[in-house]
Amino acid sequence: MPQPGSRPVVLVTGVGRSAGIGAACAVALAAAGWDVAVSWWSGYDARMPWGADPDGVPGVERAVVAAGGRFVAVEADLEHPRTPSELFDAVTAALGPVTALVLSHCESVDSDLRSTTVESFDRHMAVNARATWLLVKEHAERFAGPSGTGRVVALTSDHTAHNLPYGASKGAMDRIVLAAARELAGLGITANVVNPGPTQTGWMDDALVASVVAQTPLGRVGRPEDAAALVAFLCSDAGGWVNGQLLCSDGGINA
Repeated sequence: MPQPGSRPVVLVTGVGRSAGIGAACAVALAAAGWDVAVSWWSGYDARMPWGADPDGVPGVERAVVAAGGRFVAVEADLEHPRTPSELFDAVTAALGPVTALVLSHCESVDSDLRSTTVESFDRHMAVNARATWLLVKEHAERFAGPSGTGRVVALTSDHTAHNLPYGASKGAMDRIVLAAARELAGLGITANVVNPGPTQTGWMDDALVASVVAQTPLGRVGRPEDAAALVAFLCSDAGGWVNGQLLCSDGGINA
């Protein structure tokens, strides 16, 4: 078992399902030499069509430990403004100071301009934008590592039509994270956003998969591991010169 402090600590949010991008990021980062903390919110998965994944967090834990990393999971409702501070408290107490923050959580309930409710819009903004700001702020206020080692990476989407509150809140999230690349320059924390394109995490039916495959130059849909590979690179020493970027890792569908 690794000794405390022998590996850097990464906090990955949104790791409730084994099929998700967050889970793939956690596993890839453990394989790359990180101790891993994850957060998730069971209430979100329970009210979504795919339902809860009872083996999601335990499965990630097994993979992280098998890769030699320490692991902690903290259930966290990011709709509440106090949660980011409480989450960092719990992770720091369990594993030590956080070096990298990977933001894979989201609220995502489809609705368009006319059907979106104020309640839904506000919840999307609270989880996807406000919580991102507060998590990045918490990371910056606590970070004491060597300049150039700190990381923030967020997962985004350019889907807005008929998914208005999700797309609008992700757009706000992008601006928050990219601003951090400048505002956290004194700490030497890099901040980047990754757009993984259409990625099959269980939400696409056969017809949508066929449509995406037909539009994508590489002839397939995205896999969570595709996004995780880029996130792991951005968190590595080799990725330290990439900063303030919104990177598309989408198989060329937007080319």
